[in-house]
Amino acid sequence: MALIRSVFQEELDGVSQSLVDLSNMVSESIHKATQALIEADLKIAEEVISNDEKIDLYQHDLDTRIIDIIARQQPVASDLRALVTALRMSADLERMGDLSHHVAKVARLRHPLNVLPPELKDLVNHIGSVAENISRKIPTVIETRDTDLALQLEKDDDEMDKLHRQLIGSMSNNTWAHGVESAIDVTLLGRYYERFADHAVSVSRRVYFLVTGSFATPNR
Repeated sequence: MALIRSVFQEELDGVSQSLVDLSNMVSESIHKATQALIEADLKIAEEVISNDEKIDLYQHDLDTRIIDIIARQQPVASDLRALVTALRMSADLERMGDLSHHVAKVARLRHPLNVLPPELKDLVNHIGSVAENISRKIPTVIETRDTDLALQLEKDDDEMDKLHRQLIGSMSNNTWAHGVESAIDVTLLGRYYERFADHAVSVSRRVYFLVTGSFATPNR
């Protein structure tokens, strides 16, 4: 029984490590997507778009492993909760990869032009930095199961929401002179970054649930 439990624990540890690896992949993806956007760099945009398939395949493989572990081991209590939570976290992380892919596709769509009006470059670069900062915390949250750090992502997301409102506001006044097409591009980009951060927060909330058994989140 001790040997069986040891093998099972190794499988659980492997799932956790795969979630960390997937988190690092999507962090790198949003970093490069922002770089492609700011610099109008087609090569980097194409790299992000191509790598999204790798993220998808990695996530699908992870989900298959988790389902196989559940079928073979028939876990209960905290072990089952950990595996079911891992399935949901992998879905959030895969969606973050998709959103990075969407940012890169917008950058590619307007190449060789820069999709961003000059006056919005700094703001969007800041938004991209916040998104990357949030995603870089996820591996530590998963590895350490630090509930305080998990809750910190809620505050980081508040900053993203503030920046998103600022971005939308820049197109809502009479000074906007870049046309409807540009406004649509910027609106979509803002939404992609905002949703990226939301999925990161969802991962942190799932870790919080895994540790505490509660969905409740203390007031910020």
